[in-house]
Amino acid sequence: MTDTQSAAISTRLNWLRAGVLGANDGIISTAGLVVGVAGATTSRSAIVAAGVAGLLAGSLSMAAGEYVSVSSQRDSEKAALDFERRELAEAPQEELAELTDLLVARGLSRDLAREAAEQLTERDALRAHARVELGINPDELANPWHAAFASLIAFTAGAALPLLAIVLPGASSRVPVTVGAVLAALALCGVAGARLGGAPVPRAVLRTVAGGALAMAVTYAVGTWLGT
Repeated sequence: MTDTQSAAISTRLNWLRAGVLGANDGIISTAGLVVGVAGATTSRSAIVAAGVAGLLAGSLSMAAGEYVSVSSQRDSEKAALDFERRELAEAPQEELAELTDLLVARGLSRDLAREAAEQLTERDALRAHARVELGINPDELANPWHAAFASLIAFTAGAALPLLAIVLPGASSRVPVTVGAVLAALALCGVAGARLGGAPVPRAVLRTVAGGALAMAVTYAVGTWLGT
């Protein structure tokens, strides 16, 4: 597998993890909101208004937060590359020695590391230092617009489930149907997140489901108290 293919796979996995987390946030936050409102009132219009407002506010907040966060990351990566570019221009021999030391630290013998460092430097010195020293692929810098759009879509998709679950059934079955649908969806998110991250599935599912159940229980109790 080439470095480019490896970077592409890593990027896709990162997007998938971000998508799962965004959907998880959308499910829990919107479920907590609509269940809380349902505890306070049986008015379908009030529940819909609260759910839609929560969906829009949450998705836009997630998108804005991701844009700011990834923009900062991209600026840091570009600054690091610019600094490395200056160092290569001003002290090429010191940078060659540094690259050699880094390759030795990764398990190569001193002679082989020196030879590899020289070949990498001749081919593309900046790329070599970016990958080995900084852990950055100059061709795959973080894109804030992609991150913002992905977060918006993931959150919206997750939030749509509890909103539909609370609106479609009758007043007497709204909360039980929503709780069941949300816990099932959170279990799936837990499985997906665990498999993508290589973590134990049962623990991830339990943690995700417990968090969602707690959020809905608290908001429903508060809504019921305020409604009464």
